[in-house]
Amino acid sequence: MPSNQDHFYSNLSTNKILLYQLLVKKHLFKQIPLDWHVIITDIKSSTAAVNAGLHENVNLIATGSIVAVLNTAFKANITVPFFFGGDGATFIVPPGIVDGVMKSLLKYKNNTSENFNIDLRVGIVPVAEIYARGHNLQICKFASAETFSIPIVLGDGLAYAEKLIKGEDYLLSGHDTASDEIDLSGMQCRWDKIEPPENSEEIVTLIVIAQDYGQQADVFSKVIHHLDQIYGSPEKRQPISVSKLIFRTSFNSLGQEMKHRLGKIKFFELVKSWFINIYGYIYFRTDRGKKYLKQLVEMSDTLVIDGRINTVITGTAKQRLALAQVLNQLEKNNEILYAFYVSGESVMSCYVRDLEDDHIHFVDGADGGYTRAAGILKQKISHKFNVE
Repeated sequence: MPSNQDHFYSNLSTNKILLYQLLVKKHLFKQIPLDWHVIITDIKSSTAAVNAGLHENVNLIATGSIVAVLNTAFKANITVPFFFGGDGATFIVPPGIVDGVMKSLLKYKNNTSENFNIDLRVGIVPVAEIYARGHNLQICKFASAETFSIPIVLGDGLAYAEKLIKGEDYLLSGHDTASDEIDLSGMQCRWDKIEPPENSEEIVTLIVIAQDYGQQADVFSKVIHHLDQIYGSPEKRQPISVSKLIFRTSFNSLGQEMKHRLGKIKFFELVKSWFINIYGYIYFRTDRGKKYLKQLVEMSDTLVIDGRINTVITGTAKQRLALAQVLNQLEKNNEILYAFYVSGESVMSCYVRDLEDDHIHFVDGADGGYTRAAGILKQKISHKFNVE
């Protein structure tokens, strides 16, 4: 084993087999190194913020935390597995950049509080502690498209870390909040709410957990297989389509994005962004622009498996009813607990480092799909296990 494990995730081979088959192949999952750390960002009282109509801010703040981490990792030439959750994000970070990531996130937390009066929790738990407490973290890399791969995590380790960080008595210590300006370059939110593709009627934001972590791989494999059978391949249930993308150019939306990125609105910077956006209309009609839009669909982050399944899919009401029927049966068998939120549109925020081949797009159901589904699931868990 090399002493420097910073490139552990980069060195994992990418698996291109069907996801429901991959999930049950234990030998393809590797244990995360002991000296790595789990870092979680989470908006406190996100359900209340979404109910107050602040779902766009909630999504952008979650996206900003990912951009802050990925830019720190990029400068060190390190790849970090991350998981977008609508109202926050989870990262598994190697020792080489953990201090830089925490400095950046704590500065971002302060800016979020000052600019939006929203409390972004930032917590860190060593992987060694997760293992010492008897919890598990197994990871592999999965690709369903040529250019885009995602981490898949099994085990209850991230759930344990999240429970700690969301606890009222959780204290941060040992990290200096004094940081230079946070690097949020590449953070964008230029697209309006996105209607379902042709022949689809709705957007479903779905969250599934296994009732028994020991059976997690088998149960998740069943759920993904049902999704494939009812909705078709990942491409067919993809909620983003080029024909439904509408570019936003209003000063108001550009100003909001700038406030998230820079902490304030700079007039000349705003005018410059507006002119760049106008150029965007022309660019998207060129061959390069059309290639970018095609890649945008492929690089849309619509599936997260981080010890639970989080996915945004599109289809018909008939398909959703068929899915609910099989999920209800799995729930009745004490295999899963699940929740979904149905909306008429999806929303997307973006991280664009390079228009050619380095961009990621974070997708949620409109009106806070993930946050609303998580709220329903929390009630189910509370009812099932009598926990607060």
